[in-house]
Amino acid sequence: MGRDQAETLDEKHQRWLEAFVVRARRVEEHSLAADWDALVELARMKINVRVHNGEVRIRYELPPEEVVESAAARLRPILLTKEDCFHMNVLSALGYICRAAAQDAEWIRAARAEWRARVSPSTREQSGYSIMVSDPATGEESALDAHGLAMAWIYGDVVHHDPERRREGDAFGLLDRFRAAVPLVAWVMVGTIELLNYIRALNGAGLLQLPTGGLR
Repeated sequence: MGRDQAETLDEKHQRWLEAFVVRARRVEEHSLAADWDALVELARMKINVRVHNGEVRIRYELPPEEVVESAAARLRPILLTKEDCFHMNVLSALGYICRAAAQDAEWIRAARAEWRARVSPSTREQSGYSIMVSDPATGEESALDAHGLAMAWIYGDVVHHDPERRREGDAFGLLDRFRAAVPLVAWVMVGTIELLNYIRALNGAGLLQLPTGGLR
């Protein structure tokens, strides 16, 4: 009998929660999360625009790529549906456990909706800006939104396991892909740490049964 058949629903939810806590603590301990306010600002990705002598100059302040790359590596299991620590698995577990608590249930629904909008956007508005490039030699044009560019960086430049993502982002420069990935990586870090703290609060209130040592 497989694990999913042998374990109860409560046991499955417990497994998801415990797996998430282990991974989320590694995200919390990353150097990008050392300055919380700076991480939140990075997730918002402010753009400085200056007009000088008729020229428009756009400036982005980005952290070193290797720092964001290591953060993305720590986040990757939280983004994958097949992993126990997948963010939506954890929200589903909490939704089941807290279904009778109206305030908690509302928080979980809002967190689920925000995750879908930022990590799996379904509309152009949710995806953010788009970039279009053309090849002067062939006349071919390619367009990709910010979310597609970010995923091309995460799963093409960093992980190198998704050939479709790599092909999708090939027409664009590495800087374009990295620039789009930075706010997404930062936002997922913020969301992961906030969810970890929420789990800590629920556990402290006795609604969960997680080892307190693993939550510190």
